[in-house]
Amino acid sequence: MKPANSVLLLTTLTGFGYGLLAWLGIFAALGVLPHRAWLVPVGIAVSLGLASAGLIASTLHLGRPERAWRAFSQWRSSWLSREGVAAMLTYLPALAFAALWWGVGPNAASTRLMGLLAALAGLGTVYCTAMIYASLKPIRQWHNQHTAPDYMIFALFSGGLLFAAALAWTGAALSLAVSLALVITIIAAFAKNAYWRFIDQQTPLTTLASATGLAAFGPVTTLDQPHFTENYILREMGYQIARKHAAKLRRLVLLIGFAAPALLLLLALAGFAPGFATILAVILAAMGLFAERWLFFAEATHVAAMYYGRPG
Repeated sequence: MKPANSVLLLTTLTGFGYGLLAWLGIFAALGVLPHRAWLVPVGIAVSLGLASAGLIASTLHLGRPERAWRAFSQWRSSWLSREGVAAMLTYLPALAFAALWWGVGPNAASTRLMGLLAALAGLGTVYCTAMIYASLKPIRQWHNQHTAPDYMIFALFSGGLLFAAALAWTGAALSLAVSLALVITIIAAFAKNAYWRFIDQQTPLTTLASATGLAAFGPVTTLDQPHFTENYILREMGYQIARKHAAKLRRLVLLIGFAAPALLLLLALAGFAPGFATILAVILAAMGLFAERWLFFAEATHVAAMYYGRPG
């Protein structure tokens, strides 16, 4: 599939935003979030700002962005619609969480409960985003058991790094946040590797022989292409990336997106400039995740491309 910058921004920025919201809410619910009056309101503003920027960017991929509001009406059957509804609903507990933290205090039961609800709402939105792709049966690289869990893991990974960077400026609970961020970084790296191994070992969903019912007669090839010029299917669904380039990008993602942030988190745990180390980890992770998202789309093959002589 052809990677669109708008969708890359959506899946990367919302991961950071909702992941940060999840960590804020979970730490507050457990009562281990530092008692700083500004921490949750500022954190909520950053998380919702990132998520909103990603959602707004996604409308740029639409042919008629002004009609994006119509997507909300199909929530019974469309994961895209459910994503939009979930994103809007997430604002309610998130803003209430920030208001209660500021007005009532971090120890109030209502504050902790709202923090937990905000975390669940944010992760629920990420799940809806993941299911947009996981539900597409014609694309084998997406329609599998790895897609939805990986989206959740990467949101917690990116949000965890951002959360650790925020706590680096408070000093309190830093070791716990950085340790958890390090654990989820390692988990994310293994999850990405498992996904790549899975799609590399997959067989095509169908072939020209099976699609035409002629498999019993041996391999089937086309005499002529369905079209002689570039069309929508080839442009959007027949995008190809050379295997050697994909391999290089995979190594780059593992190095910049996971290994480097993990090393920086270890330095932060050791007390070596934790503020600088965690911020640099966020920047490198963002670069790595953007490349990972690009690969996620570029390596996906739609079964329709099979009719143009491209593997499905």
